[in-house]
Amino acid sequence: MILTKTLKAWGSAEFEAVFKQEIRQLERTVLPLQQALTQSSYVSDSDIDIVLLHTEESMESIIVKAAIMFSGIIAGSCCSDDPTPVCEENEYCELLFTIDRQSAGATVSLI
Repeated sequence: MILTKTLKAWGSAEFEAVFKQEIRQLERTVLPLQQALTQSSYVSDSDIDIVLLHTEESMESIIVKAAIMFSGIIAGSCCSDDPTPVCEENEYCELLFTIDRQSAGATVSLI
């Protein structure tokens, strides 16, 4: 993934807002949310909430630790008399984003 706007905003008052906006615009499959599920079976398409927990920089990269609150779904198992309900469950994980200062290329890992 490329986080060009986030890299450009580093060190400014807008950094947090720009980071959150760029992450929310990503396809859900880019983030390791499916691996983080604990209460449900599939990541839903609902909006995600992001809280920055820690940021730091090195000569090569910007590192962002973020809490992600999202929803997962349990399809077809919420009510015995409805064969196809979709129930959303709240999920939480922490992700570590490492953003290359030269290319804006970013990697993300589940903590």
